Amino acid sequence: MLAFRAFARPSPAAGPASEGLRVLRQILISLLVIAVSAAIYVFFVPGSTETLARFGITLPLPAGEPATAPQPGGGPAAGGSQPQGGAQLGGQGGGQAAGQRQGGRGAGRAMVVVTSPVVMGTINDKLTAIGEGTAASSVTVVSPANGTLAELLVRPGDIVIAGATIGHLDSEAERIAFERAQLAFDDARTALERTRELAGANNATTVQVKAADLAFNNARLALQNADLDLRRRTISTPFGGAVGLFQVSPGNTVTTQTVVTTVEDTSELVISFWVPERYAGAITPGMPVNASAVALPGVDISGLVSAVDNRIDSTSRTLKVEARVDNAAGRLRPGMSFSVTMSFAGEAFPTVDPLAIQWSSAGAFLWRYADETVERVPVEIIQRNSDGVLVKADLSAGDQVVTQGVQQLTAGSTVRLLDAPAASGPGGSQGGERAGNRQSGNPS
Repeated sequence: MLAFRAFARPSPAAGPASEGLRVLRQILISLLVIAVSAAIYVFFVPGSTETLARFGITLPLPAGEPATAPQPGGGPAAGGSQPQGGAQLGGQGGGQAAGQRQGGRGAGRAMVVVTSPVVMGTINDKLTAIGEGTAASSVTVVSPANGTLAELLVRPGDIVIAGATIGHLDSEAERIAFERAQLAFDDARTALERTRELAGANNATTVQVKAADLAFNNARLALQNADLDLRRRTISTPFGGAVGLFQVSPGNTVTTQTVVTTVEDTSELVISFWVPERYAGAITPGMPVNASAVALPGVDISGLVSAVDNRIDSTSRTLKVEARVDNAAGRLRPGMSFSVTMSFAGEAFPTVDPLAIQWSSAGAFLWRYADETVERVPVEIIQRNSDGVLVKADLSAGDQVVTQGVQQLTAGSTVRLLDAPAASGPGGSQGGERAGNRQSGNPS
C-alpha cells in the first residue's frame, strides 16, 4: 500500500508545467471560438459591417466589397478568376447564391421592414359612473300632535294630492273645546255690539266699550286656538305623490316624533353620482346625461344635469353631481342604482401599433418611415389600449411607423417595405442574381 501511494504521487516538477499547458490550451480554444463566431457574424449577419463601423472597427473588406466564400459547387469565390479547365461552379444555384451575397453585403443594401399607419385616438371623451336615484320631492309624514291614531284614509301606493288627509287622531276633547270657544266668541261679539249701541245713545261709557271690545278679541283668539288644536288631529301631506308603507296602525299611540308614512313625488327622479375631479371644470348644469337602470336592462334613460356640488371631496377626490330624469311612466323607483354616461370633447393623441414602440436609455421611441428611409421619433406613452398605444409625439395621422424589422435600424437607414419590389442594380437582389448567372455560364 505504501509503495502504491508513492508511485501514484505526481512529480512536483511536472505539476506546474501540466497546469500551464492546460491553461494555455483553454485560452487557445477560447480564442478560436471567438474568431469563428466573429467570422460567422461578419459574413452571415446582414448589416454587420455597418454595426462594427459605428463602434470604430474597420474590417479589411471595404463597405460594398463582396466577401469571398467557397461556392456550393466547389468553385472559386464570386468575382475571382476561374480555371479554364478546372471544375465549374455548381450550376445556376451556386451562381445565384454568389449573386445574393454580392448584393447583400453592400453598404447600400435596403433592409426589409413592415409598417402600419398612425391613426388619431381620443381619450377622456366619455365618463361612466354609478349613481343612486331618489325622488324629486320626498317627505316623512309625522303626527302633528300626541294622541291615539283613530283611522287611516289611504293605502300604501295610493297617489294623493297636496293637502290630502291621510288619517285622523282621536279628537273628542278638542271638538268640545272648539264648540265652547265658539259659544264664548258669539257671546262676546253680541256684548260688544250692544255696548256700542248704548254708547251711541250716551248710555255706556267709553271704558265699557273698550272692555267689551277686549272680551271679544280674547274670545276670538280662544276660538282660533281651539280650531288649531282640532285641525292638528288630522294627518295630511304637504305635497302630492305616492304614499309609502305605514309605520303605525289605527289604535296606536303616536307623538309628534312618530313617523306615520312617507310620500314621494316620483314624476322625476334625481340621480346622484360622483365623478373624478379632472372633470370638475367640464360639467355644468344643463349638460345631457344617459342612464340605464340595472332593473331595466336595455332601456335608455335621458336626463339633464340639475346641480353640481361646490366643493370636491378631499378623501375620494371626487365631485358630486345630480341629474334629473323623467319618470312619467312610473317605471323607476327611488333607491335604484343607475349607470350614468356623459360625453365630452376629449383629448386627441396619435395611436400606433404596440409593436412599433422601442425602448432605450433615453426612453421610448419609434421609427417613422418616409421616402425609403427611417427617422427616430421619441414618444411619451399616454395610454395603452387593446388595439393600440396612445402617444404624445411629433406624429400626424397617416404617418407610417415600422412595426417589424426594427432590430438593426439606425437613423437615416435605407429600407424597403416587405410588399415593395426590390431595387434593381449592382447592389440589389436582381443584380446579384444576374452576377451569379454570368458566373455559372448562363447569360442574363
